[in-house]
Amino acid sequence: MSSTYGNRIKLSIFGQSHGPAIGMTLDNVPAGLPVDFEKLQEFLNRRAPGQNDISTPRREEDRPEFLSGIVNGYTCGAPIAAVIHNTNTRSSDYEELKDRPRPGHADYTAQIKYAGYQDAAGGGHFSGRLTAPMCIAGGLCKQWLEAKGIRIGAHIVSIAGITDEPVCLDWVHPQLDLINKDFPVLNPEAGQKMREAIASARSEGDSVGGLIECVVTGLPAGIGDPMFDGMESRIAQIVYGIPAVKGLSFGTGFSGSYMLGSENNDAFAVKDGRIVTETNHCGGILGGITTGMPLVFEVAIKPTPSISKQQQTISLMNMQTRTLQVKGRHDPCIVPRAVPVIEAAAAIAIFDAIMA
Repeated sequence: MSSTYGNRIKLSIFGQSHGPAIGMTLDNVPAGLPVDFEKLQEFLNRRAPGQNDISTPRREEDRPEFLSGIVNGYTCGAPIAAVIHNTNTRSSDYEELKDRPRPGHADYTAQIKYAGYQDAAGGGHFSGRLTAPMCIAGGLCKQWLEAKGIRIGAHIVSIAGITDEPVCLDWVHPQLDLINKDFPVLNPEAGQKMREAIASARSEGDSVGGLIECVVTGLPAGIGDPMFDGMESRIAQIVYGIPAVKGLSFGTGFSGSYMLGSENNDAFAVKDGRIVTETNHCGGILGGITTGMPLVFEVAIKPTPSISKQQQTISLMNMQTRTLQVKGRHDPCIVPRAVPVIEAAAAIAIFDAIMA
């Protein structure tokens, strides 16, 4: 089971959804980097469960305990290790899952691969709960990147077909500050309609998915390597480690395949003594290497598979069709809480590439 990421820095994530604790280690970080614990906690709070009426009622403080790597507010060169203690678990909700796998979950594939030895409670190591330690690492990397003038922000593009305001691909720093902090959209009216769609799905025992756009500004040109260590590859590897991610595109993405080359190509220009492109259809990456324009990518998040509607499954023990009504506490839409996780993943990938 591979739970590590990185070329220069090494991130390892450990724990299970209903275990005593979850955590991460971040190795090969230089000594002397400052850590703002208050700012880190604010970032973790954006992902934490039980924050509002459209998330899971499971409440966890998600307050990390650092075991090593930071002394007097600065990295000390040792591996950074941190844990988050699980305090609000209810494992009895998951007792039948080894026999009756939930549709849309990894219950069946985990049973086949690990022959029944996997932890089924709360999805075990497959759970979105493991994105909390990813956000510890990503929150730290975001701080260190911001000190270099590199900023990362993400917003909800759409939920249940309701779309936020379009964003031009040559986004600049100030526009990152326009994203609503409580519900990450640019247009509050669209955000309210999204919230209503989530509430409606919850009332029907169902769920909805959506799209998230992430933008990185301040990146210099020349970061990334061909062929398999290009920025798309680095970002894709860690983003696809986030449960519920089912699609990823950069720049114009799939819509670019409907354009002519003359439409999709980004013309070069010089502005204020700096080489730029007139458009940013490539999303700030050419040949796996950053162009110096904003790095832009979009992520597709599937509807939460844990829904309270009755669904068809099978009994693995007797190989017969059965019905299943999922118990437990789940988000009717993962998208809002996934926004900081996408930012965290981008920060880790970019910090690793810059360190390399």
